[in-house]
Amino acid sequence: MLGNTAVVFGYLFCLKNWNGSNIYLFNLSISDLAFLCTLPMLMRSYANGNWIYGDVLCITNRYVLHANLYTSILFLTFISIDRYMLMKHPFREHLWQKKEFAVLISLAIWVLVTLELLPILPLINPVTTDKGTSCNDYASSGDPRYNLIYSLCLTLVGFLIPLFVMCFFYFKMAVFLKQRSRQLATALPLEKPLHLVISAVVIFSVLFTPYHIMRNVRIASRLSSWPQHPCASSIINALYTMTRPLAFLNSAINPVFYFLMGDHFREMLTSKLRHHFKSLTTFRR
Repeated sequence: MLGNTAVVFGYLFCLKNWNGSNIYLFNLSISDLAFLCTLPMLMRSYANGNWIYGDVLCITNRYVLHANLYTSILFLTFISIDRYMLMKHPFREHLWQKKEFAVLISLAIWVLVTLELLPILPLINPVTTDKGTSCNDYASSGDPRYNLIYSLCLTLVGFLIPLFVMCFFYFKMAVFLKQRSRQLATALPLEKPLHLVISAVVIFSVLFTPYHIMRNVRIASRLSSWPQHPCASSIINALYTMTRPLAFLNSAINPVFYFLMGDHFREMLTSKLRHHFKSLTTFRR
């Protein structure tokens, strides 16, 4: 798997037809691939009722889950920016639309998300009881005072600011289309990037907002100053548990972006992968 991924990254730099949007979509697919690798362990642990893979894999698993969440948010944000720049500069002559710039932005996103998630490592504490080991989310483990501060900061930097940026460019695109509405031949081709940004904003609102709200509420409910009512605590925990799979549902919806709305992304990627596998088969023979 790692070898094939490295080959795909190599194609990323040599494909002349790849543009900024396709590079962001490609990185989005890599993020989803990493998320899929965490599912077998999660499914087995939920089926058995305990975590059998050790503390290191527990922390790593939770780390990858959050990395997928916040890289997805940022790549969707830059896809929205790229769509707006495509409307303003249809011949991709602007710096923000250059392939090299998109590669640098993608690398910066991976580094930024890695750094902003480093504080999560000491906050995840696997719990061992008579029934076995539990690999809890950091909202349900560790010191709630520090967890709440970190969660609020992560909500601001990783979710609210990208959401604001995406809404800003949606507004700019809507204004731009309104100004061009009298030019029918020009306005019609520009509806597709607007629909893409609208879809991304909907994903933000429906999938990510409930999770971030309930995560902070869940952590706050563990504070000693919070009114301790067993029934209310159980309801909060249940609601938070429901919003977690809703948030990570973005990995199932993201393929809509890179298979249906990308600029020939599917054709380029599958063509190169098919050529790569064909070359491997020929070499082995």
